[in-house]
Amino acid sequence: MIEDKRKIVTQILGNYWQKGDEHLYHCPYCKHHKKKMSINFENGYWKCWVCDARGKNIYRIVRKFGSYQQREKYRQLQGLIDLTDFEQVFKEYNDIEDKQILELPKDFISLCNKDLPMHATQPFRYLASRGLGRKEILKWKIGYCKEGRYGGRIIIPSFDMDGDCNYFIARSYVGHKRRYLNPTANRDIVFNELMVDWDEPIVLVEGVFDAIKAGQNAIPILGSTLREKSRLFQAIAIHDTPVYMALDHDAEKKAEWIIKSLLRYDLEVFKIPIDEEDVGDMSDEEFKGRLINARKIESDMYFFEQMLENL
Repeated sequence: MIEDKRKIVTQILGNYWQKGDEHLYHCPYCKHHKKKMSINFENGYWKCWVCDARGKNIYRIVRKFGSYQQREKYRQLQGLIDLTDFEQVFKEYNDIEDKQILELPKDFISLCNKDLPMHATQPFRYLASRGLGRKEILKWKIGYCKEGRYGGRIIIPSFDMDGDCNYFIARSYVGHKRRYLNPTANRDIVFNELMVDWDEPIVLVEGVFDAIKAGQNAIPILGSTLREKSRLFQAIAIHDTPVYMALDHDAEKKAEWIIKSLLRYDLEVFKIPIDEEDVGDMSDEEFKGRLINARKIESDMYFFEQMLENL
């Protein structure tokens, strides 16, 4: 079985040279000109000594860089779940028949326009009070409604991979008792997937204002948790994307549950230290500093620490 696994990996990464139990290949992540990725087929551990890409399951390399046939054959050798293809572990997250398209409110006024009415001053001031300026407004296509069902609310739209609006957030800027009045539509989406680069790490946050503050590749979960059958979880697993967790301090239990789910799929998970202050209330510099200090979650130690906490 080990020999069969080695053959598949060699088909993907090219020739290797061997030193004891270690097999050295060219690293597909950093593409260093020397063979610096060490793979141990006995225990499944692998590591690049240049870019520090690493893991405890070789299938992760096969899944990311191999063909369908190579993934299928390796999966069978490893004794993984008996399905015809990895992607069918989930319901395909971008099925055409499940595509959701929403119209923005008819009273929507884009704050990206050059010529704006006088009453645009109030939503601009509200956004400025939250640390958001012209750059964020343009990037997130933010607007507002002065009248109608969503009157007095900031509108932040979400766009799917085809550029169609599939959801929007409506947040009061005039002090409504009900701060959010979102559409009666399915929230099982990847918010603003049009802007997501799945080849780069993503930052998971709770709400849209948190995502704006967290910068590039931040995605709000828009719910109480992140289910394994959700489109967002499916997309993360299928693309094998590293995840930085930045849920607010009062959502610690939620974060623990999500981390456990991600680790079960051998995904790279990092936890950003969040204290009492919500991500959306931080300055850009403060959040970047916390991002730099993110701690990588090692699955064995994480489950052990959780067990000790529950004793």
